[in-house]
Amino acid sequence: MTPSIRQRLDDLYDAYNKREYVHPDPLEFLYDYSDIRDREIVGLIASALAYGRVAQILKSVSYVLKFMGKSPRAFLMQSSSDDFINIFKNFKHRFADGSNLAALLIGIKQILKQYGTLYECFLSGTAQDEQTIFSGLNLFCQKLRNDTNPGHLVPLAERGSACKRMNLFLRWMVRKDAVDPGGWDALSPSKLIVPLDVHLHRISLRMGLTRRTQANMRTALEITSAFKEFAPDDPVRYDFALTRLGIRDDMNMDDFFYED
Repeated sequence: MTPSIRQRLDDLYDAYNKREYVHPDPLEFLYDYSDIRDREIVGLIASALAYGRVAQILKSVSYVLKFMGKSPRAFLMQSSSDDFINIFKNFKHRFADGSNLAALLIGIKQILKQYGTLYECFLSGTAQDEQTIFSGLNLFCQKLRNDTNPGHLVPLAERGSACKRMNLFLRWMVRKDAVDPGGWDALSPSKLIVPLDVHLHRISLRMGLTRRTQANMRTALEITSAFKEFAPDDPVRYDFALTRLGIRDDMNMDDFFYED
């Protein structure tokens, strides 16, 4: 990495890390919930479904939230496992069906009953002296999958998955700026892991942040470590702006990597 690349990253952040550039992105659903106890549930559902075509993602998340009403937390606590299965029996989002979604909701409710909030559950698995939030992520996924089968809606962190969607959820909940609403205040952004997908992996290879060819957790941690050279207190600071490259018509990856 050269100073010019860092300056380009900062310029990209300043130009595009703004609320006006969020749509279309499942993150926008979180803005409708001022209560963090509802917002964390909405964030988890939205991130779990954040794969495939963006239009279908927004449609699927809207479908689920429509049934959950103004307070998703109240909906979960007042509904039974059978209710979840019956209400969402016709749900389908690519590889996930209604049984997978019901399993996710059952897992969320089990956590709420045990810990009170998703936040407290995550905190219980996060050691203060760790460099990243991996231990909390691992426990959180285990709790969500406890006696349920949400399928790939909840990753298996201990098996090396990059956990892209879960790390995206954590970015939304931990960071707080013009785009990310935050709310999980006791967790430091410095411990976040980049939400690594094929797109960010390609950018990171081109920037020289990694030479690893697989977009797995080891690669995500390596790229996160590289970003810490520029933003040690907030290594995923550039994630939102970088994901606009190739998504928006007015942004081009080749232009970002122009040669001086």
